[in-house]
Amino acid sequence: MSSMAASSVIGFKGGLGSSFSGGEDYPTLAKSVPCVVRVGKAVRAQPVMKNVNEGKGLFAPLVVVTRQIVGKKRFNQLRGKAIALHSQVINEFCKAIGADGKQRQGLIRLAKKNGERLGFLA
Repeated sequence: MSSMAASSVIGFKGGLGSSFSGGEDYPTLAKSVPCVVRVGKAVRAQPVMKNVNEGKGLFAPLVVVTRQIVGKKRFNQLRGKAIALHSQVINEFCKAIGADGKQRQGLIRLAKKNGERLGFLA
């Protein structure tokens, strides 16, 4: 150890050893530390909802450009109306062929998966 480093360690309130062994300031330090530590509820970050197919699919570029032109709020309104109309068409089709509710739900899920693959949900 160099002489400058040794003098800085020794000049540290009685040397380095006394600061680790408690030293003369231990009672003051003990009084300043709270006896009870309150722990708040853990805060969990909100999950970010992002489409895994963003930018993928045949129609994704068209969907992204349309969203930029009309604005996100108006685009989501239009998308919601289109999804509702498509669901009505599926419902009418299921009535026409006599499909039950489980088959109808399966067709709606299939339509959503196809929309994701084609890029309509980009």
